[in-house]
Amino acid sequence: MPPGSMRYEAQTVGGMRAAFATYGLQSRTSFDNRHNALMSKPSGLRCIRCSTLLPVTAYARGCKTCAAAGVAANLTVAYEPGQSMARPGPPTPNASMWRFDAHLPVDAREAITLGEGATPLVRVQKLGLGDLWIKDESCNPTWSFKDRLASASVSMAVKLGARVIASSSSGNAGAATAAYAAKAGLPCVVVTFQGAAGPMVTQMRAYGAMLLVVPTSADRWRVLSAAVDRFGWYPTSVYYGPAVGSNPYGIEGYKTIAYEIAESLHWRSPDWCVLPVCYADALYGIWKGFDEMRRYGWIDRVPRFAAAEISGSFAAAMTAGLDQPPVRERAVPTIAASIGAAQGTYQGVHALRASNGVAMFIEDEAMFIWQEKMARTEGIWAEPSAAATLPLIERLRARGIIAANASVVALMTAGGLKDPDAADRRFGALPSATGNVDDAVRVLKDAYGFDAGQ
Repeated sequence: MPPGSMRYEAQTVGGMRAAFATYGLQSRTSFDNRHNALMSKPSGLRCIRCSTLLPVTAYARGCKTCAAAGVAANLTVAYEPGQSMARPGPPTPNASMWRFDAHLPVDAREAITLGEGATPLVRVQKLGLGDLWIKDESCNPTWSFKDRLASASVSMAVKLGARVIASSSSGNAGAATAAYAAKAGLPCVVVTFQGAAGPMVTQMRAYGAMLLVVPTSADRWRVLSAAVDRFGWYPTSVYYGPAVGSNPYGIEGYKTIAYEIAESLHWRSPDWCVLPVCYADALYGIWKGFDEMRRYGWIDRVPRFAAAEISGSFAAAMTAGLDQPPVRERAVPTIAASIGAAQGTYQGVHALRASNGVAMFIEDEAMFIWQEKMARTEGIWAEPSAAATLPLIERLRARGIIAANASVVALMTAGGLKDPDAADRRFGALPSATGNVDDAVRVLKDAYGFDAGQ
């Protein structure tokens, strides 16, 4: 049976072993013991919170020092002295995010790439939200911002000699990881849960990922954590709790979003950068990119950041001054599965505090309204979670937190076709007509209020 031809349930480690055996995957020695090849550019991985410097291969479990203090803190890539600070020249045709490889953990000539990056920054003027730009990440190869993370993390995996790529994902991250693993010629296991968006499940399987369906998010982590420890698989995503965030090398890919935004604005920063957050990988990566540019002298300041969330965990941490965001379980399911985490991360809190930013809970109905409004006025259809930025901007402008004349860039993480089911249910039944033009005119009038004769 070929990989991707069916899904397997693997709630227990025993079930996991049986499912993996079906795909021909065998147990391996641990990642840290097997891989000793170090890169020349990264000097190590530094804790975002306490600045402890760890070896290049020590990323897998975050910072042990901070964990002992009760805070789950991710690591970030530290680079050797002498890293280039020169601002890059203008992009060439077919440019990708790897034109910024001087600031990434792998050289462009060694990158696993599908041409990700160089996405458009589109000015939108019909939404009534002031000076607003949309960074449209749906133009990436697998149609989401996760391609940047996958390209960087899989490139590093190949550099380190990894043999199996793994991800815990409800959709975008799994699809991106599967595509880049396919490009690299490496097997890919994606552990997901019942109810993941159908189009993204199909997309993962199309790229040949070995997809395992387990009942809950906690089961995903339990399975993948055991596989990483026992078999030495290379994880690109969050795979244990409390979550610290995704692969630090992958998060470096998100810095290129900041570089591209500043370049598109003639090396100026917007006043605000607004994005949806789950574990805040993109939030931290984009903030780091802007902070680096400020230190290099490419720009004069870092924008403030605003995070749209569906749990309220980041907002609670910011209000209470906590390093470890609290768990905020939802009483009902959400349409925004891509940002469905009940608990935030320290890396997100760090970026929000450093930028004097804010976080706010956004409800499903507001996402629906603005998803539809942007599609029908600007021709840009975002997936539900990506639309969460728009009601957040509206509320922050109404409260005077975002000034009336402030420039804002909103990150559109993925397009609407990634998760169309909720929108389709909202639209209702599709009206139909006979092959007679008069009947078609009548249906257009009754269903849409459209007068064909006017």
